[in-house]
Amino acid sequence: MTAPTPTELHPLDLPAAAMAAGIRAGRIRAEAVVAEAIARARAVSEPLNPFTLLREEQAMAAAREADLAVKRGEATGALHGVPFAAKDMTPTAGDLTTLGSWTEDLRPKESALCIRRLTGAGAILIGKTTTPEFAHSSFTYSPRWGVTRNPWDPARTSGGSSGGSAAAVAAGVVPFAEGTDMGGSVRIPAALCGTVGLKPSLGRIPMTILPSLFDGISHFGPLARTVDDAIAFMEAASGPSEEDIQSLPLTFSGARARGGVLEGRRFALSVDLGYYEVHPGVEAAVRAAVDLLRRAGAVVDEVPIPWTRAVSDQWLDLWCVFMSAYFGDRLEAQRQRMDPAIVALMERGFALGATEIKRVELLRTAMWRDMARLFERYDALLCPTCAVTAPPADAGDDDFLETGDDGRYRGLDMTCPFNLLPQCPALSLPVGPAADGLPVGLQIVGRRFADEEVLAIGRAAERLLAAAGRIGAFPPWHGARLTRG
Repeated sequence: MTAPTPTELHPLDLPAAAMAAGIRAGRIRAEAVVAEAIARARAVSEPLNPFTLLREEQAMAAAREADLAVKRGEATGALHGVPFAAKDMTPTAGDLTTLGSWTEDLRPKESALCIRRLTGAGAILIGKTTTPEFAHSSFTYSPRWGVTRNPWDPARTSGGSSGGSAAAVAAGVVPFAEGTDMGGSVRIPAALCGTVGLKPSLGRIPMTILPSLFDGISHFGPLARTVDDAIAFMEAASGPSEEDIQSLPLTFSGARARGGVLEGRRFALSVDLGYYEVHPGVEAAVRAAVDLLRRAGAVVDEVPIPWTRAVSDQWLDLWCVFMSAYFGDRLEAQRQRMDPAIVALMERGFALGATEIKRVELLRTAMWRDMARLFERYDALLCPTCAVTAPPADAGDDDFLETGDDGRYRGLDMTCPFNLLPQCPALSLPVGPAADGLPVGLQIVGRRFADEEVLAIGRAAERLLAAAGRIGAFPPWHGARLTRG
């Protein structure tokens, strides 16, 4: 499909903070912005399938109320009138929440804290986005909702597990959407769809939706059009809460996150993390971005990382136990309605012993010591977010488990290592297309709890990439193109 480029940006295409400022000033009507978001959501629903439901009546009512609040001179939040979307994993009050599964038909009485904070800042929830069953996969497919596709090429996957959120953002429906990340589920679809995606440090956004509050690999995070939109999300959603015992007593500084420079920064670069087979097109795009960083005055040294495939394999062991412990009680009654892939994960989880899982901590300890030494000299580690560009939509995780004859791991994502080091924030930043025209993400991994620093680096790099013409284009399946074309 070839569609015309929009000749005029709609207020919906503004950064979230500018959109909210325009609504507060009366220059923009929230009702018009939300109506456009819903129109775009409808336009991309059939070709891309990013939504499980649209909250059209509720969202339009909230938008009208937002405009009335401005007329009445009432106090308004930093995201007043800004539309956003939330993942089907995450409870939102009164909305069907299925976790991508036929086994769930929940209508929660209360939204998750992350969502309450966003709406408390004035943002308007317009819909719920697709996820693979129980968010188990790097491909967004579920028996209940089908396949979610990539706005750059609907024959390709949007990634997972926050694939619906990534597709909605990349298609211009919303400036940001909520996602969850246990092994890369924010960063993988962000990289494959060409959006920004952040796994914050563990505890920066309270994680309140799992059966256990003591899980150590799980994060809420934004999928966003720009780093500024990710910062706006973090300003609203982060901060401590008694609802999560692991939430950190840290406030988030948007000013620090917006204040980054590249000159004089020192970065370590690892293209392969020691063991991945990285597609040449991905490597070329990452190296082109690194060249721009060097020209801007940053020092980028290529460093060896002594990791092996054991990192990905032992993360997978934890993932299997995560699935069997939290959702395995569905198997006895619902096995036939569930994705066979998640059934296999659960069965493997049940078979693993407690000692095996405890020993994963020994690997994680060695990994952290490697990173701690690296951070003595460098401000951040740079590496690809994914080793490949977006695979076909009908592929699956099992297609990315081989080890080549050269000993290289032919995996899809390069994200799960940093869920084993969950205190380190990791940002996926789009750095332009590979030779196949599909997006590539650069992963920026920072020191413990240095979320603002990682975002500041990403923001400065984003501006550099935009000035060089590497990023900023609309994908062919963009909501504005479809509604106006």
